Amino acid sequence: MPAKILVWAALAAIAGAFALAPRPAHAHGDVVTMSGDFQPGTIVVRTSERHLYYVLGRGEAIRYPVGVGRAGKQWSGTSQISGKYIRPAWAPPPEIKHDKPSLPDLIPGGSPHNPMGAAAMTLAGTNYAIHGTNQPSSIGHFVSYGCIRMFNEDVTDLIGRVGVGTPVVVQ
Repeated sequence: MPAKILVWAALAAIAGAFALAPRPAHAHGDVVTMSGDFQPGTIVVRTSERHLYYVLGRGEAIRYPVGVGRAGKQWSGTSQISGKYIRPAWAPPPEIKHDKPSLPDLIPGGSPHNPMGAAAMTLAGTNYAIHGTNQPSSIGHFVSYGCIRMFNEDVTDLIGRVGVGTPVVVQ
C-alpha cells in the first residue's frame, strides 16, 4: 500500500508541475512566417491586417492582434520607441479632449477608465503610442485616434522584449 501512495504522490507532483509550468510569454501572439526585409527586433504594424509583428529574424516574427486608427486617424511611417511605461497615467491630447470634453484632464494609471491599459511605449516624433487597453473587444478593429492598441497581456510581453530605440514601422 505505501508504494501505491508514493506512485500517486509522484504522479500528482508531475501533474502539478505541468499545471504551474510557464506559459508562452505572448498571450495571443503566434510565431509566424513573415515577408519583408526587416532587422530582428523591429516592430512592424500592418494597419490593414490589424496585426503587429515583432521580428525575430530568419523570416519569423511574433504576430499580435491589435486595434489601429479609425478612418481619418490612420498614419504610416517609421519611428522608434522613445519611452516605456508600466501602468501609465493618461492625459487626453487636445484633439481627443475637443471631441470628448467630459474626459478628465488626467486619468491615473491603473484606473479601469485609463485607455493605456497595463503598459505603453511612446513613439518618437509622434503623439502616438503602442499600449494596452481596458477594452479588449476593440482589438482587431479600426478604433483609435492613431495609437496601436494591444491586449494587456500582449503589451506586457512586448514591452519586456523591446528597449528604448527599438525601430517601429507602421504600414
